[in-house]
Amino acid sequence: MPDQQIIIGIDAANLRQGGGRTHLIELLRFAEPRGHGIGQVVVFGGNETLEKLVDRPWLKKVFVPALDQNLLARTMWQRFRLSREARESGCDLLFVPGGSFSGDFSPVVTMSQNLLPFEWKELRRFGLSRQALRLLLLRFVQSRTFLNSRGTIFLTEYAKNIVQKKTGPLINATRIIPHGINPGFRRDPKEQLPIGHYSKAHAYRLLYVSIIDMYKHQWNVVEAVSKVRQTFGWPVSLDLVGPAYPPALHRLSESLRQHDPAGEWVRYLGPVPNEQLPDLYAQADLGVFASSCETLGIILFETMAAGLPVACSNHGALVEILGDRGVYFNPEQPEEIAAALQRLIESPELRGRLAQASQAISHEYSWERCASDTFGFLAQCANTNDSIRGSAHVF
Repeated sequence: MPDQQIIIGIDAANLRQGGGRTHLIELLRFAEPRGHGIGQVVVFGGNETLEKLVDRPWLKKVFVPALDQNLLARTMWQRFRLSREARESGCDLLFVPGGSFSGDFSPVVTMSQNLLPFEWKELRRFGLSRQALRLLLLRFVQSRTFLNSRGTIFLTEYAKNIVQKKTGPLINATRIIPHGINPGFRRDPKEQLPIGHYSKAHAYRLLYVSIIDMYKHQWNVVEAVSKVRQTFGWPVSLDLVGPAYPPALHRLSESLRQHDPAGEWVRYLGPVPNEQLPDLYAQADLGVFASSCETLGIILFETMAAGLPVACSNHGALVEILGDRGVYFNPEQPEEIAAALQRLIESPELRGRLAQASQAISHEYSWERCASDTFGFLAQCANTNDSIRGSAHVF
């Protein structure tokens, strides 16, 4: 195969929204696969996903009507049709960034982008629900996919370790390849002013961008900001941005009724188009990220790139990414969140130092690098027989 151009297929069946689809969009936008001996990339997807992909001479978009239908239709297509369509398209390797594959095509390279199925404490937050059952099924299917794939991409060392605690060691190739950051989010850090500079009419603005979900703990952030306002009298406001899982939205609504019944200092803006997010970051003074389960934390990347000081959860892979460039808290303890906010708000010097440091390190996470590393790994796996063993890091 090294003497001929490789054809890579990409299964976009499960990339319908959120970080998974953003990853595919940006990966293909910045890719130069021909530099890795890849002559064509074939993406199998639904209409909405394919419309968001850039046009490239080497990119072939295959519209699959079933992928615009319900979960059952999508699952049946992937199980019984994808492998045949990949073979008919001449694919030498199938890349499954959604992490779940049940067909008979080989070789396959997959990707771990969701740790919820593998962290039992986080999964239990959903109780006896359809979402919990879905996550349990994903744990089984993705574990099997990782074990049977020729290669697996992880976003962080933390994520790799968590998955392998459940699957056992993956004997085929693995790579650590973090996502990148869209350059549109990059801003130089603001001048950090004392809290006395702010007023009720010009509040110090906190921003938390993330889906409202059981493991994101927005209600604890609301309680923490309320504590800070009541204890110090500081003019602090909070903007929450993102779509919502209904049970979690109910819990957030209860917190808002308790702590800000008049809607004076908390705004829930709902989902905001990705292209509008850089402006929201630019208007904010401090970023908050309170997730207790993250494979990587693309929102954290964006906050760092936007030049904001960060108050951050100490759970998951977030410490691996942010290092000593943020102030941490336990996202399940509002008192700890409040203490982290206090520490940052009362010290312009600390805010400035951390914002400069995190913004500088964010430049290491580019989509160009992610795309190059990913297609290099795919080409390696396509050119290697099933005896490939061991693991290595790209990043």
